[in-house]
Amino acid sequence: MCGILALLELSGEPHQLRKESLALVKRIRHRGPDWSGVYSDENAILCHERLAIVDVMSGAQPLVDSTTGAVLAVNGEIYNHIELRNQNLNNKHDFQTQSDCEVLLYLYDEYGADFLDKLNGIFAFVLYDKARKTYLIARDHIGIIPLYMGWDQNGTLYVASELKAIVDVCKVIEEFPPGHYYLGTEKKFVRYYNPTWNRADKLPDAPATPQLLSDALESSVRRQLMCDVPYGVL
Repeated sequence: MCGILALLELSGEPHQLRKESLALVKRIRHRGPDWSGVYSDENAILCHERLAIVDVMSGAQPLVDSTTGAVLAVNGEIYNHIELRNQNLNNKHDFQTQSDCEVLLYLYDEYGADFLDKLNGIFAFVLYDKARKTYLIARDHIGIIPLYMGWDQNGTLYVASELKAIVDVCKVIEEFPPGHYYLGTEKKFVRYYNPTWNRADKLPDAPATPQLLSDALESSVRRQLMCDVPYGVL
């Protein structure tokens, strides 16, 4: 579902890099046949190939915060977006769409990167903070959505949903680790997801209950049926 390509810390002529990015993002157009969008300025380029699932009519990306100018490109779904919108935002924000992803812009505005563990969903995104000339890159808790990043010979940072978009332009490429974020101001991966069940010394202390497991699985499937278009289940 959807594909993203972002160029950050541009080292080169922005107009030429924009032309290059539009050629590269065509390599992942199969991920999003419903819309192609691009944002660019002298510091960043964000491209989005959309598969329309939620808010088909007005949820096209990249999304822009009309107040701060922050720009967002997301691959994924935020299942608790209505709860986040109603319960976790303290300030008034000018929502432009009914997209499940737009709330990320305003959570970032209020919490910085600290909002990530509030999300219930599968996602990989790039958020360009134009006002502060920085950016936030993040991937979901256990890495369901793919994400890669690399640097070309001039130091421009490339972020993409698939390797094929950047493999021949980057000298160094790495997989973006699940449950982490990367801030432009810090230049390092930071783990935000630290579940207690992942500790080496943590062992289950409750008996196995098949019914509870079945209920949890069914609840998870229902949650992920969130969409405004017909769906199929295999």
